[in-house]
Amino acid sequence: MNPHDFTWIFALGIVGSICDAFGIGANDVANSFASSVSSGSLTLAQACIIAIFTEFLGAFLLGSNTSETIKGGILSVKLFAPQPEILMLGMLCALVGSAVWVIFASKKGIPVSTTHSIVGAIMGVGIAAFGGGSIQWGYSGVAKIITSWFVSPVAAGIVTSIIYLPTRYFILENPNSLERGIKAIPIYFFFTSLIGAFYIIYKGAPGTDAASMSVGVIIGISVGVACTVTAFSWVFFVKWLRRRVIGKENIRWYHLFVVHFVKYRPMPEPVAEQPTEVSSELEGGGEIDGKTHAGTKDFNDEVDCEADADAQANEAEGSGKYSPAAIVKRLKYFALRGIRKDVRNLGNKKLADVHAAARKFDDDTEYLFSFLQVITACLASFSHGSNDVANAAGPIASIYDIWKTARVDVSGKAPVPLWVLAMAGLSIDLGLITFGYHVMRRLGNGVTYLSPSRGFSAELGTSLTVLTASKIGLPVSTTHCITGAITAIGLCNGNFRALNWKMLMWCFLSWVITLPIAGLIGGLLFAFGSNAPNKLF
Repeated sequence: MNPHDFTWIFALGIVGSICDAFGIGANDVANSFASSVSSGSLTLAQACIIAIFTEFLGAFLLGSNTSETIKGGILSVKLFAPQPEILMLGMLCALVGSAVWVIFASKKGIPVSTTHSIVGAIMGVGIAAFGGGSIQWGYSGVAKIITSWFVSPVAAGIVTSIIYLPTRYFILENPNSLERGIKAIPIYFFFTSLIGAFYIIYKGAPGTDAASMSVGVIIGISVGVACTVTAFSWVFFVKWLRRRVIGKENIRWYHLFVVHFVKYRPMPEPVAEQPTEVSSELEGGGEIDGKTHAGTKDFNDEVDCEADADAQANEAEGSGKYSPAAIVKRLKYFALRGIRKDVRNLGNKKLADVHAAARKFDDDTEYLFSFLQVITACLASFSHGSNDVANAAGPIASIYDIWKTARVDVSGKAPVPLWVLAMAGLSIDLGLITFGYHVMRRLGNGVTYLSPSRGFSAELGTSLTVLTASKIGLPVSTTHCITGAITAIGLCNGNFRALNWKMLMWCFLSWVITLPIAGLIGGLLFAFGSNAPNKLF
């Protein structure tokens, strides 16, 4: 092989990488924000806007500049050294196999591990190329993945319960829960910012000098950040909450920094409702009295929406559905349809019994935790962008490196260009915006009833579990952890009917079949491509 041979594999690899990153956004990122959207702390549109910045910046700024050629070391890269072009073909087939399975699972609303998907696809390629003996089946490979199916949800569930149960018994169930909650908010901010800062520095910044810092230095920086955030919340945020929630004043978020100098601002008189109109603030979710609510307009009727777009375009242009105005409106509809969905599932009759079995608490007290939940969601998304981008960027980086040098780097590492990180980051955002609602709808309130306090506990528990497990060497998956955390929240209701067990069974089944299905697709594609005739007569 010579440099720049097999350019068609490189070109198709770019397409496969974009599709795989799209699936990561539609599944992994979606399940990261599912609890925030389901609890009402964020609308779907707000979550997408936040993720656009956090995921892309995490991938582009903090994404590692090197990546494992074979994800997880499941297969020795030295096997491909005699024929570098075979590794190029293998990585292409792995990308396609992973992307097909993840996008299919996302369409069905099933959360799967995108890391396990790409590993499974590479396993299929390895078996098709060199046989089953080439795969690491022991604890350093496949056995470790299987262990994570059980360790991840159980560990996250335990940590989440430790966070949520004291919150429930000492704050939420107290007759004076609102006052207790306001007093405790700075403490929650301390631990949230401490864990978040540690998470980003220790695990979420592999491309920076933080990777060489000692744990003691990282802890010191994290404590400093936490103390600063706590002091700010005590001086400004607590005062803002008292005036906003208890005093019912009309102060906005931008008054936070000058709240001590803002005069009394009474709420405006309520405007009489117009029964024949729907407020634009509530279409797809909006903010009322500082609280987020699910949209009242039904965006699931796609046919009607499409017809409305056509009618408006025809009326504006008067030249049929193929006029420029009509085409623009249709494109706008299809581009934004993913953020107009109702994913909270609060009105789903099939889940009515599940939600009814969960105990509800004071709305104002729950509102306090929505701010904390937004912070945990942003931090998790930022770190996710810097880490899991390698699932899509690693294989195409390997293809690109071989295409340029015509050799396999036997060290098992491939340089990742910035354009690959940027491409993957944008594709992740696109996947969340257009397809992420499927997983959010199923994983959030589709498993159990979620409120801001419950969602905050689940997200913080997941982050803490991933951090601790990574340090002590336990195999965990973020997807499995958030599922286990939400399950634990449901069990904390003390009523097994507060959980959608059918959905949980589907989740576990999807974890089990991810490796074989992704591996089967990747292996069959590789077998077909590597054994196909290379000349036509």
